[in-house]
Amino acid sequence: MRTFKTEGIVLKRRNAGEADRILTVFTQNNGKLQIKAKGVRKITSRRASHIELINLSKLTLYKSSHSFLPTVTEVETIEDFPLIKNNLHKVGFSYYICELIDALCPENQENRKIFSLICNVFVKLSSESEYETIVEDFEKELLSELGFWPKDRFMKNNTYQNFIENILERRLRTKRLLQLL
Repeated sequence: MRTFKTEGIVLKRRNAGEADRILTVFTQNNGKLQIKAKGVRKITSRRASHIELINLSKLTLYKSSHSFLPTVTEVETIEDFPLIKNNLHKVGFSYYICELIDALCPENQENRKIFSLICNVFVKLSSESEYETIVEDFEKELLSELGFWPKDRFMKNNTYQNFIENILERRLRTKRLLQLL
């Protein structure tokens, strides 16, 4: 199957060439994927607004036998979470969530529970004001879904961040930035 459709949340992006971007997207059907969005950095691009960070989008992807990465052919925004993007603290916590997913989840492994967990945490961040509690609950649920921590055990002193950094063997960048806000 060369062309396929999926829903996904944009976790990360980086520029490639003069007008392209490489996106890291967590999809409902395929897990974490790296995809190429050709020409989206051009001023006339109609797809650029649909592939912003933290957007939930419906993607049509084309997998060529010549290219390593699937290419975005069509994209439509399902939810862009404007209440998150209008609040600097919420944006910081959202970037932290994206960094966790990108670092802890392997590529090309379907995990519908994680996809649902990501969507739910962004909906909660949009509507609620207890950011730290929401993110802490997300960390706990993510670790238990990925098999790093049992669901029924609680961590002393809420040190999920230290535990995650030990798993990754590096410090989390976005959590340090959140302390500055």
